[in-house]
Amino acid sequence: MSYFLYHSIGTFDGKEAAVNRAVADFSRHWCAEDDGQWPDALARRAAFIAGWQRLIGAPDGTLTLAESVTAALYSLMRALPEARLAGGVVLVAQDCFPSLHFLMAELARRMGFVLRTVAPSGNRAYVTDEDFIAAWGPEVRLALVTWVTSTASHRADTGRLLDHARRMGSLMGVDVTQGVGIRPYAAQADFTIGSSLKWLCGVPGAAVVQVMPHLLAECQPEFRGWFSQANPFSWDLDAFAFAPDARRFDNGTPNVLPAIASQPGLDHVLETGVAALAAHNAALTSLLAEGAADLGLQLASPPGADQRGGSVMLRLPGNAADVVDDLRRQGIHTDARGPVLRLSPGSVTTADHCAELLAELRRALAA
Repeated sequence: MSYFLYHSIGTFDGKEAAVNRAVADFSRHWCAEDDGQWPDALARRAAFIAGWQRLIGAPDGTLTLAESVTAALYSLMRALPEARLAGGVVLVAQDCFPSLHFLMAELARRMGFVLRTVAPSGNRAYVTDEDFIAAWGPEVRLALVTWVTSTASHRADTGRLLDHARRMGSLMGVDVTQGVGIRPYAAQADFTIGSSLKWLCGVPGAAVVQVMPHLLAECQPEFRGWFSQANPFSWDLDAFAFAPDARRFDNGTPNVLPAIASQPGLDHVLETGVAALAAHNAALTSLLAEGAADLGLQLASPPGADQRGGSVMLRLPGNAADVVDDLRRQGIHTDARGPVLRLSPGSVTTADHCAELLAELRRALAA
């Protein structure tokens, strides 16, 4: 078996056993007939949050969990003071994850801002930093940056974009879902949202929202509940007060199981090290890019490795879905979006797997 699907669901050697152990250990404590269930569950949740903070270098107290990246963005945007966005522009690239665009298009109607969507230039499959900056003037109140795109693996220069945000007086948020765990990321933007799927090898339901202290102080989330308080056990209905840190983005009773099941993947990344994982991935993506050129295939991804995330996307001349099916029959797992074949090698992928894939591609293209 050859696995090239880290852009969808990440894995590592021994993942099934590690997840089974984590969930079974939680189940043993949760099902005990004592009063230790919630202390144990919340300690596990806190450990997962601490791991994410370490991974992206986030200040303590600035990160908490969300059900999905879309939910994280919704909670953040609806927490901002009304005047932050009303009457202004929110900027996003056309190659953002569609779910986020669906959300922001509706929030634009409800919150009174204009959603400006930046299209790629020059027949590229991705929006360049230059495209984004050209559309970003002082009227932009918030820019949502996709760090690594899911359709081309274009990697934005977040430092450059953040410098521009500061010059324009804009807030900037970053969706790190497609790059976190395979490329180094340091939390510096006003907020960061991301998922524990993909390169972090987790399960659905363990997304995060991280908000810098200067912005956190302004946020009063609309979606709130008893866990939004400093003391969740304060049940005075007339004395609700937000927690001073990222816990204000919590709401009702927390869903701890996704974090617990995602902990082994996060541990794998932290213990192996992003630098080591990135070096292995870079060697394999280089083989794939060079092999694609030998086959006469055009990259949908940027040509420079320093502009890519952990994936290589190839434009196929025929039906990409048929190629995906052919590869699957050979035990090679990939996927496609339209005519673009998406290839994401990770820790269980080898150079031999890349050579096998390229050989099968040659055969399929010749058929």
